[in-house]
Amino acid sequence: MTAAAGNPTRSRDEDAIGTPPPSPTLVPAERYYSPAFAALEMQHMWPRVWQVACMIDHVAEPGDYFEYRCGPYGVLIVRGDDGMLRAFQNACRHRGNSLCVGSGSGLRELKCGYHGWTWDLAGALRRVPDRKGFGALHMSDFPLLPVRVDSWAGLVFVNLDREAMPLIEYLEAVPDDIAWCHLDDFRCYATLTVDVEANWKTIADGYSETYHIQTLHPELLRCVDDIHAPQQIWGHTGKSDQPYGVQSPRLEGALSDEEVWDAYVYTQGALMGAAEGTPFPERQPGQSVADLIAVQTRAFAASRGVDLDWADTDRITRLHQYNVFPNMTLLANADHLTIMCSRPGQDPDHGELVMFLMTRMPPGADRNRPTDVRVPAEQSEPGVVLTQDIRVLAGLQRGMHQPGFNHLVLSGEERRVINMHRNLERYLDLPESERMTGGAVPTQSVK
Repeated sequence: MTAAAGNPTRSRDEDAIGTPPPSPTLVPAERYYSPAFAALEMQHMWPRVWQVACMIDHVAEPGDYFEYRCGPYGVLIVRGDDGMLRAFQNACRHRGNSLCVGSGSGLRELKCGYHGWTWDLAGALRRVPDRKGFGALHMSDFPLLPVRVDSWAGLVFVNLDREAMPLIEYLEAVPDDIAWCHLDDFRCYATLTVDVEANWKTIADGYSETYHIQTLHPELLRCVDDIHAPQQIWGHTGKSDQPYGVQSPRLEGALSDEEVWDAYVYTQGALMGAAEGTPFPERQPGQSVADLIAVQTRAFAASRGVDLDWADTDRITRLHQYNVFPNMTLLANADHLTIMCSRPGQDPDHGELVMFLMTRMPPGADRNRPTDVRVPAEQSEPGVVLTQDIRVLAGLQRGMHQPGFNHLVLSGEERRVINMHRNLERYLDLPESERMTGGAVPTQSVK
């Protein structure tokens, strides 16, 4: 089997830290809990960035709709009678009432449930009850307010800024870098929204570094190399690669192949259809644990009608983790895709973690509307590793408030967290006195 085109060219020996900075990067802690800072984000950042709202399968047919919320902002995404995807601010032009809540299908018009003002699915005002009471009201003066909407790889993005750069430009190198994975072949079968007692940045930071694996996820050390995990920053976006099926160099002494296999089955077994306790398989001479994981994963895919013969062992066992500012993380290998987003909650100490759960499907497979589930943090158990990530968030958020805790102290390994703050500072146009200090001077300007 030949290696798939586009395999990473960066050195496998490159570590996650890269060149150490002259000093740590200090990020003001109040960014994570200050109401004033959250208000700045709401005013100057959230209305100007591309955000993942839903899947294309949520709004696949004429009359389908999906309500997206981010803080006080509401966006109504609608598939029109003409098949076009449109998005509008979710507000009646009369008194501001939300036109739709949740998601659904079968819409023929957008009628306000308060006073009955009605628009067509293209956003044109069609009916105003007792119109004469408004005098010279011109219907064309009150269309629904449009929001930019676009899609990539089955994901629907929105941006309240009508002058924003195109989505494909915003995503920078990500689409080309992940093109080998054929993301359009995946289908989202469910979304899981977890209500968390933590700021949206506290949530996002956990999926922007591997530094915490050695402590929070000790089980993973037995089956992932968290040190030789090269990172790259492009601007709005960044990525990290993590090879699985090998033990971490942090562990003293060599684990047996059976121990590495058991750890992978325990933490990641669902990705290859292996239940906990699945025994170490027979192997051919020269096969590594990673090769065996690849064999099992190909067989699991084949049971679903999916051909993974194009993917070599590295494509199947190396996790590619992409970050897109401000709040999206994409986790992918040849037979795995999960999209995670964090969103602001009712105050700076609350947020949402939204997971788009995907599976690769054979060509021509039916498309179905994903099931949308919402749970509080204490009831969510989306696997061993993700559950550990969720359980630590509330304690992280409380710690930010302590009177002696003035700054986060970040290392070169946490450069994707630093990059998020660098973008945030740019969108908020913070004065120098309120910006990060220390660390390395960025080698690439943010576009």
